[in-house]
Amino acid sequence: MLNLAMLLESSARRTPGKVALILDDIKLRYAEVNGAANKIANGLVNLGVKPGDKVALMLPNTPHFVLCYYAILKVGATVVPMNVLFKRHEVEYHLGDSDSVALIVWEGFLGEAAEGFAQAKSCRNLIVAQAPGSTAALPDGALPLNALMVDTPPTFDTVQTMPDDTAVILYTSGTTGRPKGAELSHFNMFFNAYIGAEKVLRTGPEEVGLAVLPLFHSFGQTCVMNALLYAGGTISLLPRFEPQKALEVMARDKISYFAGVPTMYFYLLNFPGVSDYD
Repeated sequence: MLNLAMLLESSARRTPGKVALILDDIKLRYAEVNGAANKIANGLVNLGVKPGDKVALMLPNTPHFVLCYYAILKVGATVVPMNVLFKRHEVEYHLGDSDSVALIVWEGFLGEAAEGFAQAKSCRNLIVAQAPGSTAALPDGALPLNALMVDTPPTFDTVQTMPDDTAVILYTSGTTGRPKGAELSHFNMFFNAYIGAEKVLRTGPEEVGLAVLPLFHSFGQTCVMNALLYAGGTISLLPRFEPQKALEVMARDKISYFAGVPTMYFYLLNFPGVSDYD
């Protein structure tokens, strides 16, 4: 038996009071992250989500992504991460092709997502993650993520999946045809995190990593989110890459680990006054 959610659960047992996630002035400790993921998992079960079902995520790099990702895994369902910039026809295709039964989307991307959701016959639940205090109107039938968590306990008996069960479906870019879903098993994702943290990156609980790579992409998921949660480290979330903001967060949170693409390094190194940041 192996469920990728054990990455979060193991670290929450070892160091429940340690900060796991940072977003600006918001700090969530491991016990809080695991408890919130459990509440979402209970809410998903109440909606009828079952082991083997697919649940799509259209979320930026906020705590919501991490909480929902691990909640879906706890249920024994499969995570289908989607690019937050998808247009309605892309949303419809990915939901339909993956047979997703639910879509969890950030309120800022709701316009395109809701239109695509309406055309996807298999997808029956639209769940909207919102910023604290948001008063944005939601489409008929849409459920706020906060409402999903109301009156649900912060404990959950994680489904014991098999190592070769599908944990995540990541889609190709579709440059030569329609995007294709690559099925990644619990063992595959766990071992990637283990090798990344232990053998390649050599991260530990003292590590503070900057998550600016999109978590809906395999690079961000494996080398930042899963590797750091496996190690019991801290993840500072940045929803959008902007050189000045990235440098400010690096200095503020004393970032010790950063994974990026060449373009990011180029803009960071060539940012005026880069040497002023520690």
